[in-house]
Amino acid sequence: MTDTPHIPCLRCGTCCMADMIADADAEDLERWRREGRDDILRRYRDACWVGDHFMSVATGMAIHDCPFLDFQEGLFTCTIYETRPRVCREFTPGSSEICPQFKRRATD
Repeated sequence: MTDTPHIPCLRCGTCCMADMIADADAEDLERWRREGRDDILRRYRDACWVGDHFMSVATGMAIHDCPFLDFQEGLFTCTIYETRPRVCREFTPGSSEICPQFKRRATD
């Protein structure tokens, strides 16, 4: 078995702009309840899937990126990094075509 080399995150925010918060699972929701993270739960409840994107139930506006994404000193940062959803914790830089670090391997 070949080890996958570590690819550093560029902190470009691309994966977060895919609104991964929408993929929070039941374990994430339960953890946020236990942690008293009503701020996260409110944002999660505000999102409604409308066919090809999420919409804010409160404003009716399209949600295009994670509401916990912030931009500081030229880099994107996660404002809930320590308790981010499983889908975010398990995302590996370069593992998806949405990531600028994605490398296609030629197969013959």
